[in-house]
Order: sequence, then C-alpha cells, then structure tokens
Amino acid sequence: MTIDPLIPDYTGACLSNIIPALLEHSVIGSGWIPDEVLAANKTVLLLVDGFGYEQFVTSEQRGLVPNLTKMNSKKIMTVAPTTTATALTSLTTGRPPGEHGIIGYKVSIGNQILNSLRWTTGRGVAVNEINPSSFQPIPPFLGETIPAVSPAEFRNSGFTEAHLRNAHYEGYFLPSNISHHIAQCLDQESRLVYAYYDGLDKVGHIHGTGSFHDAEIAFVDYLIGQIYEMLPSGTALIVTSDHGMVNVGDSVIEINDSVMQRTNTISGEARFLWFHPARGNHDSLLQDLQDLYSNCAWVRTKDQILDEGWFGRQISDQAKERLGEIALLARDTIAFLDKENPGPKLVGRHGSLTETEVYVPLITSFKD
Repeated sequence: MTIDPLIPDYTGACLSNIIPALLEHSVIGSGWIPDEVLAANKTVLLLVDGFGYEQFVTSEQRGLVPNLTKMNSKKIMTVAPTTTATALTSLTTGRPPGEHGIIGYKVSIGNQILNSLRWTTGRGVAVNEINPSSFQPIPPFLGETIPAVSPAEFRNSGFTEAHLRNAHYEGYFLPSNISHHIAQCLDQESRLVYAYYDGLDKVGHIHGTGSFHDAEIAFVDYLIGQIYEMLPSGTALIVTSDHGMVNVGDSVIEINDSVMQRTNTISGEARFLWFHPARGNHDSLLQDLQDLYSNCAWVRTKDQILDEGWFGRQISDQAKERLGEIALLARDTIAFLDKENPGPKLVGRHGSLTETEVYVPLITSFKD
C-alpha cells in the first residue's frame, strides 16, 4: 500500500519530459531515455492508454508480451492527477499540469463543470463556449507540426484541439491500421511520429484487470511487434502510458449527506475528487472529510497541494481557479461517488496517486 500520495517528479523521469527530451534538448532525457533513442534520426512515440508499470511487469512475468520483453524498459512517473486528459496534455506540451491548465478530468470553470476529455458541460458540447486553445494555451510539440496517429472519431473534438492542435492528424478507424498509418507518416520529413491507442483503457474500465485485460495486453504486444517490424533503419520506438489502473469493482463509497450539504459542487473524478465548499463551510467540510475517510483516503487542502507541487512548481492563475478547495484521494482500492450523479459503473479506475496509478513504463527500442 502507498503510505503517502506519490507526487510526480517533474524534473526527472516523467511523462511531461519525453517530448522536450526528443525535440528540445537530449540532456533532458539523459539517464532515463537510452542515448541511441535520443540520437535517432526519427522516433515513433506510442502512448498506450491505461498501461501502468505494475500491469506491464505482471504481463511480462506471465509471458503475455514477448515483443515488449525484448526491448529496454524502466519505470517513470506520470502526472497528477493520473487521468488521461491531464497526462496526454502534459505529454504533448512538455509541461506539468499547473502550466497547461487541464488540471483534471472534470474541472471547474465559472459556474460550470467541464469534462475536459469530452469537452462537454451540463449544456452539451462546449467547443464554441469554451475555446480549447484559450483554455490550454501552450503549443503542443513545442510548436512543431508533428504527425499524430489517433482514432478518427476524435479528430474534431475539443480535447484534440487542446492537446494536438496544428498536428498532422492521421485518424485510424481500426487498430489493424495503426502500423500502416505510422509507416506513411515516417515517409514524411518529421523527426517524430506520435501515436495513441485507447483499447486497453476501455477494457480495463469495463472488465477490470482480469482475463479480458490479459487478452487486450496480448493484442497490444502484437500491435507493437507490427509497428517495430515496419520501422526503417535508424528509427527509435518509445512505448509509454498515461496512468495505471486499479480494480475497484463494487468497492464504492457514496459521499456522506453531511458532506454534500456543505458542498457547492464537486469536480475531478471518483478516485481524485475536488470539493468546492458552500460559503462559510470550508473548515467544517474539511473536518468531516477527515473524520469520515482518513482511514481509506488522503484529504488535502488546495494550499497543501500547491505547496507540495503536485501539479508542478509553476501554476497559472487560471489553473488555480479550476481547482476545488479540498481534495479527497482514494488510497485504498475504492471509488467515491455522488449518489445524485454517480456516473458510469466502472470496474477499473484511476486518478489517484498510488504507485499502481502513478508509475508507467518507458519501453524503448532502436532499429539498426
């Protein structure tokens, strides 16, 4: 069990430093990205959504990933919170969440809650109302136009505009086509090709990390084998992820009525919730949360979190405004839900700062 929240080290082997190491200065990746990868003529960077380091090690021990086992691997950290929208934006911009401002799955903006992955509010799709480029102002890929191979369905989404704008978007309709899209992109002049696959995360949410998950990991390994085979000489391959996954299942705690009565609204997600207290209720709400949930979760104030640098040492005023005042993070394999708005029933979840969720693999290979 993780005793204290695992705070990402944004100065070292962290997801947010991969792009700067590849596109800005190789010294940023010194000691954790192999030299031959940093010096490669071209690099394919594949992010497999929902593939934590523990999942990788277990899969390797069980012989599910023969292609990945042949490659170099190490453990790195993702960002806080351990959620896709935040992590992918930190990957593509090369900045911690406090700088790019996509500070969680559901974030407060004015009197609304924005689902940053779907770019929706309670009023529906919010692309016209909340401009993605203004909400997240940092240019992805350090301003370079990079080929991005990602699901075709996401091409015109608000989140795509926020974290992949100005990329050359190569939308795939089926996973079997990913390696072919990557091969076409490698024929272009760009020194980096970015690719994203979300199948493992979907399976984890729906089925947990059991037999269905094992089958999907085996497919991911096969897909990576296909990608490696078509790489031209002098090309590096990096495989990493945005977060790990924990099996929660039915271990769900409905937030106490007394807590909700002191709360104006909730943002975040089920393993990393932000409470926005009703006026004059901050201290009593903090005490309630500590009394009720300290046995299974971490309770921290916004000031504590900012002082400890959970989102990086620099945090914009806009990002600060999007946070709640008190955070509740699951320490055990549980989820916290608002019974009035429970959301989908998921088996696997993420978002908190346990070792299982924070550590992700960095798997690399160089084709001579």
